[in-house]
Amino acid sequence: MRASGGGCQVSEGLSDSVTRHPSPDTVIVQGNTLVFRAKTCRCAVGKGGFSANKKEGDGCTPLGVYRLRECWYRADRTPKPETGLPLRIIHKNDGWCDDPKSPVYNRHVTLPPAGGVSAERLWHDDHVYDLIVPIGYNDAPAVPGRGSAIFLHVATPDYAPTEGCVALAEKDLLALLVHVHTGSSIEIRETA
Repeated sequence: MRASGGGCQVSEGLSDSVTRHPSPDTVIVQGNTLVFRAKTCRCAVGKGGFSANKKEGDGCTPLGVYRLRECWYRADRTPKPETGLPLRIIHKNDGWCDDPKSPVYNRHVTLPPAGGVSAERLWHDDHVYDLIVPIGYNDAPAVPGRGSAIFLHVATPDYAPTEGCVALAEKDLLALLVHVHTGSSIEIRETA
């Protein structure tokens, strides 16, 4: 069951593989559907599909189970979210290192990063990064070239595919944030 234009719905009639949660604190992404606490939401995933062997720049969403780390938000656009995750405000000079040669690969950096390394800017003109939740993919420790900056974030109005992230309508992401905390995980599955 998918909600068009955002808005979670109660899961009814979904297969057991979608609704069976490893724990009540695990968010399930299966295809273009996110399931959490018996609710389903439409989501966008990577333009390259899913991969168990993600590589930097492949546009794939990594398959597996990962911790939800913290919540970043644009305080100039979004009220402070209610969540059990640590909160950080996004500033104009915040970035995320996507340079596999850098010792700070797949971590927050202040822009411009030292040494001329590549980093993705977190302060966007559009609204997709008004709220971001770093997914604990390839971060403990980061392996160069395995992918970086995998987030839960706000979807475009047409749910355009991402560069590998999982994107939800802002109201769905805000509703999810109320229930997640530092012990929460996301399980990314390709299909049932």
